[in-house]
Amino acid sequence: MTSRSVQLSRRQDRRSKSATAAVDRPRHGWQKTTWIWIFLLPTVVLYGLYTIYPIIASYWYSLVEWNGFDSGQKFVGLSNYHEVFADPLFWNSFKVTLLFMLLVVPARVLLTLLMAMILNSPKLPLIGVLRSAFFIPVVTTTAIIGVVMRFVLDPASGPVSSVLAKLGFGGVDFLGDQHLALPAAAVLYIWKFFGVTMIYWLAALQTIPYELYEAARIDGAGTWQLFRHITLPMLKPFLIIITVLTIEETFHNFDLMYTLTSGGPYFHTEIIEIYIYRWAFAAPIPQLGHASAAAVVFGLLVAIVGALQLWALYTGRRLRGEQR
Repeated sequence: MTSRSVQLSRRQDRRSKSATAAVDRPRHGWQKTTWIWIFLLPTVVLYGLYTIYPIIASYWYSLVEWNGFDSGQKFVGLSNYHEVFADPLFWNSFKVTLLFMLLVVPARVLLTLLMAMILNSPKLPLIGVLRSAFFIPVVTTTAIIGVVMRFVLDPASGPVSSVLAKLGFGGVDFLGDQHLALPAAAVLYIWKFFGVTMIYWLAALQTIPYELYEAARIDGAGTWQLFRHITLPMLKPFLIIITVLTIEETFHNFDLMYTLTSGGPYFHTEIIEIYIYRWAFAAPIPQLGHASAAAVVFGLLVAIVGALQLWALYTGRRLRGEQR
């Protein structure tokens, strides 16, 4: 067999293999897609039943008058929205929600950044143990923390009040005082989710090449100069993203706030989520239409924050691209 015939034979073999692959590729691709959807089906069904359907139903319920027990639903149009906007307690809950965010976000973002910078040092002993210690409250059930902290902060028999009494300050009712309840809840919230934001910052800090710090130290840069000229500029994209994420997370603190104060004293800690719960389930005659209208308004607020999150992601990517 000549070399030319051998080459022709090899070409024919390659063509037949490519033709067979082209025929089999759609079939194998369809089979892979089918198995992917089969495994995703339970998640898609449950997500649709317990997330998508309640959201769509809330829009309908916001347009009707219904107590949740009667079979009939009276269509009232935008009347529920008018009542929500005319209710001073709704605007109080809106103010409390924003005030809680203003108390939590700056402290949580800045304190976790400081702690992440400390725990990012490779020379720190027991660094893994320290990181785990800060993350333990995150994995603890929030409602349990709220119940336990009500006992800890109890003005009559709580350990915190006992210590303060020995120091001569007397029993301080942190959760019963209208001026202290919201700051106390904010401190507990920061402590509970401190580890989450700290992990964000640790991941961001580890993207900065360590060689930059070494070169700056050789040139005589101090700690403040390292932070100002290296750490802070490199963390600007992450600062935007982490801040927006933290803002969005503060809107979802029903379990902690309800177990701590239930919205008291005198509605001074009633966030929008507790306001919705009170009208939907805790009222003598539940008003699901009113609660759903408030929930829709709250959903629009969260959607605005979600849009800010997308903007933060886009801005962060653009800034990281400019730094490169």
